[in-house]
Amino acid sequence: MDERAALAVLAGQVPAAGDDAAVVDGHVLTTDMLHDRTDFPAGTSSYTAGWRAVGASLSDVAAMGADPVGVVAAYGAPSFAGVESFVEGAQTVCERVDTAYVGGDLDSHEELTVATTALGRTDRPVRRSDAQPGDAVCVTGTLGRSGAACRLFAVGETERANALFRFEPRIDAGQTLATHATAMMDSSDGLARSLHQLAAASDCGIAAESPLPVDDAVESVAADGTERRELGVFFGEDFELVCTLPPDRVSEAREETTVPLSRIGIVTGTGVSLDGDPLPDRGYTHDG
Repeated sequence: MDERAALAVLAGQVPAAGDDAAVVDGHVLTTDMLHDRTDFPAGTSSYTAGWRAVGASLSDVAAMGADPVGVVAAYGAPSFAGVESFVEGAQTVCERVDTAYVGGDLDSHEELTVATTALGRTDRPVRRSDAQPGDAVCVTGTLGRSGAACRLFAVGETERANALFRFEPRIDAGQTLATHATAMMDSSDGLARSLHQLAAASDCGIAAESPLPVDDAVESVAADGTERRELGVFFGEDFELVCTLPPDRVSEAREETTVPLSRIGIVTGTGVSLDGDPLPDRGYTHDG
């Protein structure tokens, strides 16, 4: 059973886990696990690993339109030589979104493995399940940063790669978009997979169109248009927000949001497409 099949089975057992975070008594709660083999390419610094691990959970809080309360992490590794730098990275990304890294746990493990948990607060969580036909589909920021970073890690350009790998969770944008959006989630599994997940949760379709807001870094590493599409649409791990909102709210949302907000499509009745062609339902997984 692969990761996607396991999640499908568990969805029936744990219905509260169907969004980016679970909603519990006015709070949102989320947890993520990252490890060397699938999440931290060779050359990833301990500082970047701490930033990225904690940022992943904060991104889930952002996707619910919530205000972060705090983050903890359980850290396992063959040795604890990099733990101080890891915590510095975790603290820095928390400071960027005005929250706190408040502790966690340490244990020995055969490879670096980190489980992070973030708590947020909101009276009006934005779920994946309320998109309506005719809504505009939008995405924050740019796509493909993480894919470009991995290409750079592979050729030893670690300084630039680490910089691209350190993303800022869209907490402010999530809170702003929460006043407009009908549905929202983060793009950790890639744009294509996110569009399919939104469509399935809302029992609708999505028609996306080019041009997509692909990051400039992708242009510098992609060998051709096929690789550019792969990194921007399918690679994932960019942690931008994908949302739907009434079309007459797009301009206002753009004015209020402090990061770029690109309109990339429309909610339809059935199917998920890009430029009129069916969009494959694939993206990032932890299957290794």
